Amino acid sequence: MKKTLLNTLCASLLLGAASFSAIAQEYPNKTITMIMPYAPGGPGDTITRLFAAAMQKNIGQQIIVDNPAGASGSIGTAKVARSNPDGYTLLMTHISHATNPMMIKNLSYSPVKDFEPVGLATVGPMVVVARKDFPPANTKEFVEYVKKNQDKISMGNAGVGSASHMCSLMFMEALGVKLNNIPYKGTGPAMNDLMGGQIDILCDQTTSTVGHIKGNRIKAYAIAGTNRIDSLPDLPAITEAGVKGFDLSIWFGIYAPKGTPKPVIDKLSASLAKAVQDPDVKARLANMGTSPVSPDLAVPAKLAEHLQKEIDTLGPLLKKAGVEAN
Repeated sequence: MKKTLLNTLCASLLLGAASFSAIAQEYPNKTITMIMPYAPGGPGDTITRLFAAAMQKNIGQQIIVDNPAGASGSIGTAKVARSNPDGYTLLMTHISHATNPMMIKNLSYSPVKDFEPVGLATVGPMVVVARKDFPPANTKEFVEYVKKNQDKISMGNAGVGSASHMCSLMFMEALGVKLNNIPYKGTGPAMNDLMGGQIDILCDQTTSTVGHIKGNRIKAYAIAGTNRIDSLPDLPAITEAGVKGFDLSIWFGIYAPKGTPKPVIDKLSASLAKAVQDPDVKARLANMGTSPVSPDLAVPAKLAEHLQKEIDTLGPLLKKAGVEAN
């Protein structure tokens, strides 16, 4: 009896292994859809299309991009969570994957439990910028000026829960100040008011700021982190002015629905690792003021680790600021 059960178990394991091997060999045999849950035309959409094009060159099938936008990216994200876990529907998302559970009541998915991470694609720092005529001449003067004039300074952001909102909260926490924090409906309107002098400062991703900085339309003061960046080599990191605890990046990562077979995830991750080394990807991201991650970060474990770190960091920040889900 025991021998029969053992033989049955071994046969099942061999059958399962053969099945997984067959999946790996056959995948992909049709078009893959990569969902970017925000509207076309923005930095996230551009990055998604860039990686879709690079990955399809080495994975052997077309990858099309779909933009079911709305509700802070949760509509498109939920669509992926409900999709067949066969590797043919993917998600490219960013910091909202960490913040949406804290911002949206009764969210229909869990960012951790309902997805299989494929890997990180890009991680780029945020930049603190100001209206062109803002008085401080350098980073150190900027920090001192903000501390002394906090009741007079307005700081815009792209909307509650956005990366720039998180950045503004972290900035105020690190400096120990409370500014007039003004939410906009997106980065575009906030940037327009900054250039028009209606608000004083803004913290946003390099993809939205580098062009304006180089065009001398706004004044840049610091990288929100510990290192300088290639696209703005003369701009100090905020730590150079003695500020600690202000380190925030905008990241993009690829996910598949929970239950997607590991051989499929492995193929997708290998394709992503090649894409982050693609010269065209590197060149086009450099023009946007950012860069792809190194191949060792374009793997499931690193994306899972990064997401959990964001949840652990940003959750308490939102709670302390009194932000409630609605």
